[in-house]
Amino acid sequence: MSAAPQSAATLEVDGLSIGYATERGTVQALRQVSLRVPQGRIVGIVGESGCGKSTLISAIMRLLAPNARRVAGTIRLQGEDLYALPESRMRALRGSEMAVVFQDPMTSLNPVVRIGRQMHDVQHRLSDGRAAKRARSLRMLEQVGIPDPARRLREYPHQLSGGMKQRVAIAMALMMRPSLLIADEPTTALDATLEVQIIEQLKALQADLGCSMLFISHHLGVIAELCDEVVVMYAGEVVESGTVRQIFHQPRHPYTRMLLSCDPGAIKNPTRRLPIIAGQLPDLAALPIGCIFRDRCDRAIEACAASAPSLETLSDGRRVACLRAGSEP
Repeated sequence: MSAAPQSAATLEVDGLSIGYATERGTVQALRQVSLRVPQGRIVGIVGESGCGKSTLISAIMRLLAPNARRVAGTIRLQGEDLYALPESRMRALRGSEMAVVFQDPMTSLNPVVRIGRQMHDVQHRLSDGRAAKRARSLRMLEQVGIPDPARRLREYPHQLSGGMKQRVAIAMALMMRPSLLIADEPTTALDATLEVQIIEQLKALQADLGCSMLFISHHLGVIAELCDEVVVMYAGEVVESGTVRQIFHQPRHPYTRMLLSCDPGAIKNPTRRLPIIAGQLPDLAALPIGCIFRDRCDRAIEACAASAPSLETLSDGRRVACLRAGSEP
């Protein structure tokens, strides 16, 4: 029986490899990363610090650091190869077709410019008059749950709470109704109550606008609550991807299982010591031969040191890069 056809993708990353030139040599930050964000779906990315999440975002927006180089791979947004486009076309896509909500709203909001002016400037590509743009700004603030939006337009960022600033950042990112929203740990700087509110707001807005979302977070509970699919990254590689149910209920890669076991929410008995993954990330400027995770893996075999496993599709549709993916844990 042939596999069911995949739904159309808003974002497709295929075989992406990114390196940074340093005094120690090339740091291979991303290696053969492939993922897709289907239309109208939310895909989460999880992994330890240093797994390549930030580099991936910069590569998608084509805003890599000067010492970074795309070694291989393509990134397509709505079918357009982003690295084949002139810079003028990329500037037109940023903000209109793809937008980012960052972890700290103070890095995306100008502290010396009123909220209303910043929201007006986001709409600079539109030919509407000032009144129409103000009305659109008011509607967006209402949609993200900000009370008395007319007053907030007159205020500066420092006059708003952390939760309100993040809501403004979300409103600005969604102002032009982009086809792809990238959320880079947007709730990390918020307390637990505000985090729940922002997640619920994002989910409602995504459903209302029908956009696709790439959601990056260290918080596994947030990923499980918000996302449809999950991509697990380790040291610059995708090691497993699948639906939320597959990843959280039947993880097949050893790193995915260990990562889930470190979630405080998974601890059943009181303890003074939180679980950790023993060992350290490999040196990305001097990569080991074989599986990138084998030095920290509790299921490594001799073959793991001989060759790096490729990302294979299993019978249930998930993808796993592990020589023992087909065996029971």
